[in-house]
Amino acid sequence: MSQPINNLRLRRTQKLLREALIELIEERGFEALTISEITQRAMVSRAAFYRNYHDKYDLVERIFGEAMHDLFNAVSVEGTEHPPQIWVKFFEHIAEYERLYRALLGRRGSSWFVLKMRAFIMDLLNTYAQHPQWQASPDRPLYPTTDDFVPNLIATMMIESITWWLDHGRPYTPQEITTRCVLLASTIFKETSTWR
Repeated sequence: MSQPINNLRLRRTQKLLREALIELIEERGFEALTISEITQRAMVSRAAFYRNYHDKYDLVERIFGEAMHDLFNAVSVEGTEHPPQIWVKFFEHIAEYERLYRALLGRRGSSWFVLKMRAFIMDLLNTYAQHPQWQASPDRPLYPTTDDFVPNLIATMMIESITWWLDHGRPYTPQEITTRCVLLASTIFKETSTWR
């Protein structure tokens, strides 16, 4: 009987800490935050914080990691669907956690988080690089993977697109912003496939 109560208490503590984190980023910026401020705002003890997280970076990384785990569970990377479907789900996820991403990617956010997110997007791009629909021909990939220049460029474009989309009140649906981003990325992929 104590296991479900403990799980409920744990989920409540995590939720309070996450909400406090977002509020404080919006007010003061990520870099200026301390664990004491987060725990005071969440009304949980420092001990409760450290039972769950190592530091504020771990808190953010775990929030993002759990969200990306849910994203991958929602969309099969190895499935037969068109590759942009995962990007639609990605933007739907961004919309669902709008406050978090607006706080972390905004001017008061965290450059550390931007680097983490860029690395995640690059990994996602590299995973899809092998998809048959992203191949111009068997001997000529549409998306060359010889270095990280193109994935880094596209990942940066995606982060800027997310930031713009959130800052402007999401004027496009997740499907529409995905279509625009995929068309831009495809143009870059097509151009770079001609490089020797």
